[in-house]
Amino acid sequence: MPKNSTNEKWHLIKGLEESRIKTDIKEGQNSKSEYLMFNRARPIIFHLLIRNSPSSPIFTHLNTLTTITAHLQNRTTSNKDDYFAVVHHISAIVRRDFYLERTLNKLPISVTSDLVYRVLRTCPNSGTESLRFFNWARSRPSYQPTTLEFEELLKTLARTKQFQQMWKIAHQMQTLSPTVVCFIIDEFGKHGLVDQAVEVFNKAKSALNCPQTIEVYNSLLFALCEVKLFHGAYALIRRMIRKGVTPNKRTYSVLVNGWCASGKMREAQDFLEEMSRKGFNPPVRGRDLLVDGLLNAGYLEAAKEMVRKMTKKGCGPDVETLNSMLQAVCNAGEAEFCIDIYNDVCKLGVSPNVGTYKIMIPAACKEGRIDEAFKILHRSIEDGHRPFPSLYAPIIKALCRNGQFDDAFCFFSDMKVKGHPPNRPVYTMLITMCGRGGRFVDAANYLVEMTELNLTPISRCFDMITDGLKNCGKHDLARKIEQLEVSLRGV
Repeated sequence: MPKNSTNEKWHLIKGLEESRIKTDIKEGQNSKSEYLMFNRARPIIFHLLIRNSPSSPIFTHLNTLTTITAHLQNRTTSNKDDYFAVVHHISAIVRRDFYLERTLNKLPISVTSDLVYRVLRTCPNSGTESLRFFNWARSRPSYQPTTLEFEELLKTLARTKQFQQMWKIAHQMQTLSPTVVCFIIDEFGKHGLVDQAVEVFNKAKSALNCPQTIEVYNSLLFALCEVKLFHGAYALIRRMIRKGVTPNKRTYSVLVNGWCASGKMREAQDFLEEMSRKGFNPPVRGRDLLVDGLLNAGYLEAAKEMVRKMTKKGCGPDVETLNSMLQAVCNAGEAEFCIDIYNDVCKLGVSPNVGTYKIMIPAACKEGRIDEAFKILHRSIEDGHRPFPSLYAPIIKALCRNGQFDDAFCFFSDMKVKGHPPNRPVYTMLITMCGRGGRFVDAANYLVEMTELNLTPISRCFDMITDGLKNCGKHDLARKIEQLEVSLRGV
């Protein structure tokens, strides 16, 4: 292509770019970002001009220019990583910069409600700094705060005990939602400031325009139980009944948990019986509430004894209480008791859910009872649950630990068909177990299979496999694994 013809077309396109930018400035559009897009596209356009024949009309190149610009714009808008990087950067400034207003003024950012809300959410423990950032944002002419940002700031100030500033912000709002009022009362209760919690509750309807819902009652009940004012809590329950507010599950659980934490099991049982006589039966059975209360208070042995008595009487706990019980016992290292209780409650007709299986299968594998783990997994399949990686991975690991690699490989192949596809942690675990067992060829096969599924192995897997293969004398296969790593990482 002649050089003069190319230069003429290049100057023409450059002139069209400059005229379009001038037009955009007049129309108030963001010409700076579009100009950057044109600068990115220039090498591509120049390549197209040289590649095409001189007889091609200039409008063909203009169409190409429009297509490239649209592609760059779509890629910019669809990729949200840059936006969240900005949020992270501003959050770091708010948390760590002593002169945060001066630093923020230097940033070429557009302050929006979404940006302010996300920054406040990422600074939950920086009360004073979050308030300074919020005041800075309000000074920007383009930003008008919404209820969402106000409430998030109130939560941060309450969490960090900046109560004076919290009330100044609250008085700027006409109405507070029950969620925020509950959060404030809970924070007062956690810090032992029950008088302030009662004050918020009393003026919720008049000063804060917030109705005294059952959630607000429960928050005050929680604050009273935190400082062990059980007589006041019981008086609040009676007031709820007089006002026509029906207690819900949290009402019962808060009071029962408080009594159990103080070692007052008798009072908790009397309370549940009295509420039942008055016709206010809890949404769950009283015994389940007592078991949950004992677990939350840390009385594991008492909770275990109560569950034993329940099962002996032919009445098992509900599924949620069962899961809480199993999780607490497993964390205490008593997996054998978990398996026994699980078998007992299943005989009583209690139907486990996915949460139960997620607790029981790793517990059985940890105890080396692989047959029991298989029974639990098959029961979950019979219940209609498709096995997912966190269910079958512990079984694979237990089989490898016992040296049953062939059984583990067959089971893994079966799960790839019948269950959810294995993820990166499952492959990493299997490769690691193969390496520990000296099955480096199998580990290499699973590593290649992993890459075929677009799952990138970690560097440790490559190093372990290549070193193992070289020690076994399989240098060709080790070289292929090294080449695979180079092709994936570009190193």
